[in-house]
Amino acid sequence: MAPDTSTQIHNIGYRSYEGTRLGRAYARKSLFSQSLRGAYGLGRSAKSKVLPMILFAVMCVPALILVAVAIAVPGSTDLPIKYTTYALTTQVVIGLYLASQAPQSVSRDLRFKTVPLYFSRPIERVDYVVAKYAAMASALFILTATPLLIMYIGSLLAKFDFSDQTKGFGQGLVSVLLLSLLFAGLGLVMAALTPRRGFGVAAVIALLLIPYGAVSTVQAVAYSTGSTGAIEWMGLFSPVSLIDGFQASFLGGSSGFPGQEGPSAAVGFVYLLVILGLIAGSYAALMARYRKAGL
Repeated sequence: MAPDTSTQIHNIGYRSYEGTRLGRAYARKSLFSQSLRGAYGLGRSAKSKVLPMILFAVMCVPALILVAVAIAVPGSTDLPIKYTTYALTTQVVIGLYLASQAPQSVSRDLRFKTVPLYFSRPIERVDYVVAKYAAMASALFILTATPLLIMYIGSLLAKFDFSDQTKGFGQGLVSVLLLSLLFAGLGLVMAALTPRRGFGVAAVIALLLIPYGAVSTVQAVAYSTGSTGAIEWMGLFSPVSLIDGFQASFLGGSSGFPGQEGPSAAVGFVYLLVILGLIAGSYAALMARYRKAGL
């Protein structure tokens, strides 16, 4: 019987990969870098850069004005505002930035169902969550720490007391670091609940504004009725008030609580525990959310 010559094997040029396999660490680093750049519109369209860059400028311009005023006023020995107070004074700008960028970071992946592609080898669910959380927290830290750096450099140029300014600058960095970790976690959790970016924006804004407005109102009522003991405890129910109370207790800041300089050290320690608990809870919630989303 003659052999069948109709079947042929063609060499179409496929070769096995012989390069270096960079693994999970490189994938996690790349996702972090891409997410951090995306938070400021880098590597994206020109339209995507407009809002984050405007908000970054809005955060920095008042710091430049404060430095100019401090230098121009004869006999001035300190900046008009404390380092720990600056971020809380500009909380609306921070809230708008978080509301616009947290959904951009996670909602699109959910909407277009690209999350399972991330979770294929070598990256895993924990790598995705850590990279996204770290990127959002880093973006917020850059947003909030840069004005403090401007103020610090300006104070040194004005020849204010070096030790006082360095101490205040360090306290301000600790304050905005905690703020960045807390706000990033809460913002990403709210944004990850829905693939709709608009809903994510509204949810983040509501999370920051509604509790703060309610807490401020109740604190004002408590102060007017003489129930001052409840004021410091009410601050536990708002992310903004948590940072306010903590920095007033331990970082030499000025509290926005009515009739008070800030919570006592004991209550301030409770504030710190709640902040750390919310940060850990946000991470756990994101892990649980992406356990389902990765299927």
